Amino acid sequence: MDLPVQLPVKPMLAKAATTFPTAADLWFEPKWDGFRCIVFRDGDEVELGSRNERPLTRYFPEVVEAVKAQLPQRCVVDGEIVVPQGDRLHFESLLQRIHPAVSRVTKLAQETPASFVAFDLLALGDESLMEQPFSVRQARLREALAGVQAPVHTTAITRDVALARRWFAEFEGAGLDGVVAKPGGLPYAPDQRLMTKVKHVRTADCVVAGFRWHKTTTPEQPLVGSLLLGLHDAEGGLQHIGVAASFTVTRRAELVEELAPYLADALSGHPWQDWANAQVLTEGEQRMPGATSRWNAGKDLSWVPLRPELVVEVKYDQLEGTRLRHTGHFLRWRHDRDARSCTYEQLEVPVRYDLAEVLGGRVRPTEG
Repeated sequence: MDLPVQLPVKPMLAKAATTFPTAADLWFEPKWDGFRCIVFRDGDEVELGSRNERPLTRYFPEVVEAVKAQLPQRCVVDGEIVVPQGDRLHFESLLQRIHPAVSRVTKLAQETPASFVAFDLLALGDESLMEQPFSVRQARLREALAGVQAPVHTTAITRDVALARRWFAEFEGAGLDGVVAKPGGLPYAPDQRLMTKVKHVRTADCVVAGFRWHKTTTPEQPLVGSLLLGLHDAEGGLQHIGVAASFTVTRRAELVEELAPYLADALSGHPWQDWANAQVLTEGEQRMPGATSRWNAGKDLSWVPLRPELVVEVKYDQLEGTRLRHTGHFLRWRHDRDARSCTYEQLEVPVRYDLAEVLGGRVRPTEG
């Protein structure tokens, strides 16, 4: 494959926000709920690159054929693989498409066929467009893909913030999960969070680095009580940010089997290895997964380490410092995510205010 932009390419990313950005020269697109995918085509050669640089090509043969039929002979296109079912997108069906058996892949390609939604053009023919502003790449994309038909699509786009707000309210019912805002002058910057995504709920993709048994667990019926969640900080360390819990009894039993593949040699080299035997929490220390509860000294908070490779998407209300203020809500596994990519950067950083000023008091000079 000989293209002006060579694979692998990490996609440009977005930082989450809870309100619409107001900067000038913004373009707004729906946020598609699927697998991020950069398509590389050089004649009959097609590769579907994923966010974690693991190829999706073998899992979506129908998308490969659609690319050959409809995309330009030599191009690199950024977009999303989605699975439409009825009048909405279905992410669970999309997850099931990642299967090791060729026979299963072929069957699912017929039963739950995927579509490709294009939203950026990185190369065309012998020309790289990576350094071109987004507004130029967008115009070239519309021109190059002017004749595409389902299952290939070009995303809707607008510069009208009022229309984007309407999309935000109306498109959720179709399985889309927000709006992405892109500066018109932005070159393509792989693996950088220079765009903004406005979603209906706060979510985070977290590393599952361990779990606790439920208080009712028995040898005959083991049950998972909670998942221990982590995010990587700026130095690469995995910080414990909280837990996901509140499962049904049936789900707790299912989790025992789903977590089992990550138990082998879990403590060897585990980033929380030093916490494994912690039993007493000294005043002023950071709270660790193995420490006793600060609210209930008799509560057993011992934990079972897992190899920190599994990623889960959780819903949460807000952060308190670097931790979830309340228990996170399990949404789904994210087998398409690399655990190392789960960082604090995906979270919106709130503006800091001095508490005295917020409460209407006078801000005092800092001592020291």
